[in-house]
Amino acid sequence: MITLGLTGSIGMGKTTVAGMFSEEGVPVFDADAAVHRLQGPGGALVRLIEAQFPGTTGEAGVDRTALGEAVLGESEKLRWLEALIHPAVAREREEFLARHAAAPMVVLDIPLLFEKGGWDKVDKVAVVSAPAEIQRARVLARPGMTEGKFAKILALQMPDADKRARADFVIPTGGDIATTRAAVAEIVACLTGAHDS
Repeated sequence: MITLGLTGSIGMGKTTVAGMFSEEGVPVFDADAAVHRLQGPGGALVRLIEAQFPGTTGEAGVDRTALGEAVLGESEKLRWLEALIHPAVAREREEFLARHAAAPMVVLDIPLLFEKGGWDKVDKVAVVSAPAEIQRARVLARPGMTEGKFAKILALQMPDADKRARADFVIPTGGDIATTRAAVAEIVACLTGAHDS
């Protein structure tokens, strides 16, 4: 089985691209979705997060906005939270890999693949990338997003140019959707040997 790490900075279209891999029949592990489950109603991490950050959880699980405000720019608090979340997500990822052991290829959708050291645990890396002005417009259109929040998030992420330089594949997401879809299909064909058939 080939594991493809899928990553990209905020607003680059990674979620859309992950969906395209799914449409190609490739199993996709979504690290963000795993975090949402772990922090959602009845999630395994809710009680621990509330104990550390009182008032950041409720009936719906973790209030991500409140938690974000509690840790953004607070390196010690962010480290504590990551030390809680990352091992839990890693367990879910191992279960996913075991479930799909017979697949020729899987995608591990991991936003901070380079930043948090996960790149050395995958066989290949694909980075989604769009021009900076398109990224900025997409992110600032999100509910509750501000210039300040966007700047803080970008400061925590490796620059797009560095990600592209380290990637095995770059998937363009700044143009038409057909171009992006074709790039995804090409990667699947390349990694699964579909060209040979």
